[in-house]
Amino acid sequence: MQSDMPRSCDIFCKVIDNYGDIGVAWRLARQLGNEHGLVVRLWVDDLNSFAKLCHEASPSAESQELQGVEVIRWGNEFLKVQPAQLVIETFACKLPEAYISAMAKLSAHPVWINLEYLSAEHWVESHHKLPSPHSTLPLTKYFFFPGFTKQTGGLLLERDLLAYRDSFLTDKARQDLFWQSIGLEKSPEDTFKVSMFCYENPALAELFDVWAHGEQAILCLIPEGHIMQLVGQYFDDDDPDAGKSYSRGNLRVLALPFVEQERYDELLWLCDVNFVRGEDSFVRAQWAGKPFIWHIYPQHDAVHMDKLQAYLDKYCALLGVTACAALRDYWLIWNTASTLGQASSADSTEAWSALMDAFGELESHAKQWAQQLSGNDLALNLLDFLREIGKMRALENEGQ
Repeated sequence: MQSDMPRSCDIFCKVIDNYGDIGVAWRLARQLGNEHGLVVRLWVDDLNSFAKLCHEASPSAESQELQGVEVIRWGNEFLKVQPAQLVIETFACKLPEAYISAMAKLSAHPVWINLEYLSAEHWVESHHKLPSPHSTLPLTKYFFFPGFTKQTGGLLLERDLLAYRDSFLTDKARQDLFWQSIGLEKSPEDTFKVSMFCYENPALAELFDVWAHGEQAILCLIPEGHIMQLVGQYFDDDDPDAGKSYSRGNLRVLALPFVEQERYDELLWLCDVNFVRGEDSFVRAQWAGKPFIWHIYPQHDAVHMDKLQAYLDKYCALLGVTACAALRDYWLIWNTASTLGQASSADSTEAWSALMDAFGELESHAKQWAQQLSGNDLALNLLDFLREIGKMRALENEGQ
């Protein structure tokens, strides 16, 4: 790292969507620390959710060193600390006023970044890197937008992730270790494997019916979460829990304990189709190079559907007409059912059948898409932007 680059970083995260926000913040913290040499502090207001992603974390510790990152509880009374040279507020979480005042008092002001939510919408490109001067203090915050084009901040991608994925998928012994860790002796042969991580969705029961009555044996792996109640309702179990297994027709459902981030990647790699939600698992599904279904976070007045369509426009651009239509139809059925609170059995059956008819093309496209995106690394783009800001500040100082 160049000597004029920031060497310390504070990342602030308020946990809103259980795991999505902290998932992104934790990945970024580790990447900046372990791959790029920054001294990173991660401030988190909900350590219970964080401990689900990082099993070695203590939910009660005020400060702890984890995987090269100092993780600190972000409480109501903020600690008096020296601000870092790079300050990242994730998803407009609003820094403590005391911390902002401390930043303003430094002779060399920190670079202040607001890491925004991921979107494929066109307006993101024109808003990426825009400055926002503070109303009263000599500070400027910059908006940094993740995205899918070179005109955006790109996506979080660890340096060796794709190579590790490919190595894992050729190593049967490591794969068997994963299956054994979730209670199976080995990979279920001649079985179509699906991971299911989604928000509550009435379409789930309809999809279970399609799988149960279909000709293909299906194994559905569900990390513990809110949808376990829907699983319990479908299988008439009043106490659904991790570790339980359910069967109906050609469908087997296995409820998993919540898996940490690294093992969740392995789960995605080993499944044929992945249902994901929010932002963090959505990105990881793309690095998996497998067909996936995205359950976007529902928003007021269904504005999230514009975001969904914008992504589909980019993702489907190089797909054939039939495969594109099959993917779009199923994504819309899945997300519309979640918004409207209803699902059609006939629609689910027909849409799933069309998706499976196009599976070969969707599988090939998913691998190509992951490779295409891999050249747009968010952490590297962020560091390049810091260099831009450093040069801009140097020119300003020369002109004074």
